[in-house]
Amino acid sequence: MEIIPAIDIRNGKCVRLYQGRYDEETIYADDPVDMAKRWADEGATRLHLVDLDGARAGHPVNLDVIERIGKALSIPLQLGGGLREKDDIQKVLSAGVSRCILGTAAARKPEWAQQMFAEFGDGIILGIDAKDGMVAVSGWEETSAIPAVDFARNMQDKGCARIIFTDIARDGTLAGPNADALRGMCEAVEIPVIASGGVHKTTDIRILKNIPGVEGVIVGKALYEGTVTLPQLSVVA
Repeated sequence: MEIIPAIDIRNGKCVRLYQGRYDEETIYADDPVDMAKRWADEGATRLHLVDLDGARAGHPVNLDVIERIGKALSIPLQLGGGLREKDDIQKVLSAGVSRCILGTAAARKPEWAQQMFAEFGDGIILGIDAKDGMVAVSGWEETSAIPAVDFARNMQDKGCARIIFTDIARDGTLAGPNADALRGMCEAVEIPVIASGGVHKTTDIRILKNIPGVEGVIVGKALYEGTVTLPQLSVVA
């Protein structure tokens, strides 16, 4: 199982939010490129980038930072946040990102998402951010009336090849992953799922490894707060 360190970017800095709240932010590095190099040096095989400003604005905002990370590293990058138009996807892919994450746009424009799945294939990941089992959109500031599991099935039927599933209530809390919700998501679809939210110790990785369909896990705050190290997680994975 792949351990994927997260780098959330806001105002050009590396930050973490608590449960996606923009008013509960901790800055961990003035330059996200330095943090990206650190995780690569510690053995990361892929990085998960989030343009938090882009998620709110509806288009990439920190593209210059993302491009600098792409030039500085040789490992694959995946990016979410504000990718709601084909032109923006192409810009991000040209900046060195190998996988683009669609969330809000897929929920609001499912037919457009189907076109993106067909055109870019494995270069597109569906990001499902759930709050109380429902899909959250617009940088987690709105909750839709779409059940996360139903959304996943629908997108799989439209050609989605991979899902990132985030339980917002666990994100940034170090409270452990929501294994039940994740298991339900994996049972609902036949495509790989990447888990996100709550991981804070090696035991969490062992739990996730026992859920069929989970191919990776995104880890953020635990690494930044030092409750566990990337090498420790990688050994267990």
